[in-house]
Amino acid sequence: MSNESFVPKDFDPPTRLATEQFVLEPLGPQHNDSDLAAWGSSIEHIRSTPGYPDGGWPPAGGMSSEANLGDLTRHAADFVARKGFTFTVLDPGSGEVIGCVYLYPTKADGHDVEVQSWVRADRAELDVPLADAVAAWLASDWPWERPERHGR
Repeated sequence: MSNESFVPKDFDPPTRLATEQFVLEPLGPQHNDSDLAAWGSSIEHIRSTPGYPDGGWPPAGGMSSEANLGDLTRHAADFVARKGFTFTVLDPGSGEVIGCVYLYPTKADGHDVEVQSWVRADRAELDVPLADAVAAWLASDWPWERPERHGR
């Protein structure tokens, strides 16, 4: 990743997207337990989700709470540094983590942002609505013009 800003210096990144089906907010250490439970219960489902072509995440054997906390802390730091933007996907009623959205620089020719998302296996019906809502959000509220959505 270059030292150049991922977004223009005067851009104020959105911090919330709310629909009737889910709410997105920046992922952080406060989500650790619910995040670990969400992806830990859905490893094979997530690995088969469009956008995870290398099959390396999530780790097949899971990870410790401490290791997951380290990942969440790194994602939160990237958000503050404007190097990447990771959002937790929450159930609007319970506040439980039901998925995640990642917006990071891409190396793919012809694209300016890589977009990945997943939902828990028991919320699989939200995969396409989430991806579509994020695509619309990127078009209306973010500065990128050519997202790499991995065939979505």
